[in-house]
Amino acid sequence: MTARVVVLVSGSGTTLQALLDAAADPSYGADVVAVGADRPAIEGLTRAEKVGVPTFVLPVGEFGSRDAWDTALTAEVAGHEPDLVVSAGFMKLVGRTFLERFGGRMVNSHPALLPSFPGMHGPRDALEYGVKVTGCTLFFVDAGVDSGPIIDQRVVPVLTTDDVGQLHERIKVAEREMLVDSIGRLAREGWTVTGRKVSIP
Repeated sequence: MTARVVVLVSGSGTTLQALLDAAADPSYGADVVAVGADRPAIEGLTRAEKVGVPTFVLPVGEFGSRDAWDTALTAEVAGHEPDLVVSAGFMKLVGRTFLERFGGRMVNSHPALLPSFPGMHGPRDALEYGVKVTGCTLFFVDAGVDSGPIIDQRVVPVLTTDDVGQLHERIKVAEREMLVDSIGRLAREGWTVTGRKVSIP
């Protein structure tokens, strides 16, 4: 059975596009059934609309509180009955209501090798620290910041000539490949989480 995937975006949607391209092959095992955003008129929504994937927009500012937004987001995503929710450059933290419904089924990627360099500036922090390798991490979202159980990681060398932008661009390439590969494996093979350890058969 094909896994149903809802993707959440905030920007250009390059990772979403990689998922849409992969899902076009029936053997991939996952189908993007909806794309949601926290702001309108972004390229990520356009990418979805071009291939006929339903979209929705829920700006935080249109709600009286962050909890009200979280409740609305939970209801909207739940309406599409996803097996997995993918944060693909979604720049908002989900709340307790969302995690109660989709905990253990929402994945996010981070441009560093967690638990090193969590937060908003992973590539910059890695470069400033002087590490020789960094990379990206795919994880199940929990209530912390970049702290959930790790699904997969990819290593990216740090070059002596790198600035933050150059390093981040190479990480993004690895990040997209990792996410597409891992979502397909999760969809086709399933997974278990024991403590902090994620196993894909």
